Amino acid sequence: MKLSQPRITPLTEAEWTDEQCKVLEPVYKEGRVYNVLGTLARHWEASKKFGVWGYHVMGTTSTLLPRERELLILRIGWLCQAEYEWGQHVIFGKGAGLTDAEIARIKEGPDAAGWAPFDATLLRAADELHAEACISDATWAALSARYNTEQLMDVVFTEVVAHIAWEKTLNLQRPLRRSRYTPTTVPRIRAVGEWRVSGMGV
Repeated sequence: MKLSQPRITPLTEAEWTDEQCKVLEPVYKEGRVYNVLGTLARHWEASKKFGVWGYHVMGTTSTLLPRERELLILRIGWLCQAEYEWGQHVIFGKGAGLTDAEIARIKEGPDAAGWAPFDATLLRAADELHAEACISDATWAALSARYNTEQLMDVVFTEVVAHIAWEKTLNLQRPLRRSRYTPTTVPRIRAVGEWRVSGMGV
C-alpha cells in the first residue's frame, strides 16, 4: 500500500518557531533540505532527542567508516522498501565511496556474488537485525574479528536508528513492518559500572 499523500506533511518555513528557525535555517541555507527534517519538526521536542542519535550515526562520533555505515543503512532501507530514505542514502553512499554496481548489489543481499567477505558480513547483520532483531552468533563472531567494542555497538546503533527512520517513513506512507525478538542467553558486551545487560544481545 502506498498513500498518494503523506499522512504528516513537513513543517514549512513559514511555520517555524524562533527556536526552529535558529536550528533549521542554517541547514536549509546549505541546500540540505530533507523532508525528514520537516516532518520530524512537527514534533519538535522528540525531534531534538532523536537528532542526537541521528547525528551520532551520521557524524564524526561514529566509529564506523562511512562506506560501511552506508552498507548497513542501505540494506535495511531496501528491506523496508522505504523509497524516500533509500534515495537519500544512495546519495550518501556514493559520497562514501560505494559504486553504482555495489548499490545495485545491496538489493540482492549478502549472498550476491562479488562482495568482499566483510561487506557480506555487514549486510548479513542488517538482514538478521531486520528479521529477528538479533545478530546471530556466527555473524557477531565475524564482526568481532575486525571490530572493537565501540564499533560493534555502532553497528547496532546504526541499524536501530536507521530502522526508526525507515519505519517513520513507512508509517507515514505505508504499513509498519514488525520484527520478532530473539534474545541471546549471554550478553555479548559486558556492562560498565552499575549498568546491566539483560541478555538481548547488546
